[in-house]
Amino acid sequence: MSFGDLRPEEQAELLKVRKRVIEAIGRNMDLYGVTLSTGHLYGLLFFADKPMTLDEMGTEMKMSKTSMSTGVRTLLDLKMVNKVWEKGSRKDLYEVEYDWYQTFTDFFAIKWRKAVEANLIVMKRTIAETDKLLEMAEDETFRQVLQEDRQRMAEAVKYYKWLDRFIDVLESGEIFDLVPKEHPEEDAKRT
Repeated sequence: MSFGDLRPEEQAELLKVRKRVIEAIGRNMDLYGVTLSTGHLYGLLFFADKPMTLDEMGTEMKMSKTSMSTGVRTLLDLKMVNKVWEKGSRKDLYEVEYDWYQTFTDFFAIKWRKAVEANLIVMKRTIAETDKLLEMAEDETFRQVLQEDRQRMAEAVKYYKWLDRFIDVLESGEIFDLVPKEHPEEDAKRT
C-alpha cells in the first residue's frame, strides 16, 4: 500500500507524523555539515514510497530544481542517498541509503580521513622546519620554546595516527565487533 492509497484524513495524519520526523532529521543534519533544507530533503526521501526525480522532490518541497540538485549532490557525496536506475525512466532517480550504520561510517571516514591527512602533512612539515630551526638556534630560551612546540606537535602526530587507525576500524566494519549493531529482534524484546 502506498501513500496515494490512503484516505485523505489518513494522509493528513501520516503527513503530520512524518513532518515531525523530517523536521528532527533536518535539524540534526548539521552534525554532518548539511543545511536544514538538505536535511529536509533527506527526510522526504526517507519516507518516499519509491525513488524520486529532482522534479518530484522540487514539487514536493516547493523548491527549485537547482536547489534540489545542490542538496542531492551533497547527499550523494556523503553517501546518504543513492542514484538508482529504473527501467523506462530517462531521468535520474534517487533514494535514501537506509543502512544508517554504513552512512555513519562512510561519512566520518570520508571527513576524518581528509582532516587527518591534511593535519599530518602540516605537522610533519612543521616538525621538519622546527628541527632546522633547532639546529641553528643559539639562544637557549628560543631552543626551549622550539623543543616544547616540537613535543606538542609530536603528540599531535601520535593522535592523528591513532585516529587514522580508528578510521580503518570504521571502514573495515570492525567497529561493530566492539559496538554491535542493534537488531530488530533485540528491539522487539525491549519494547
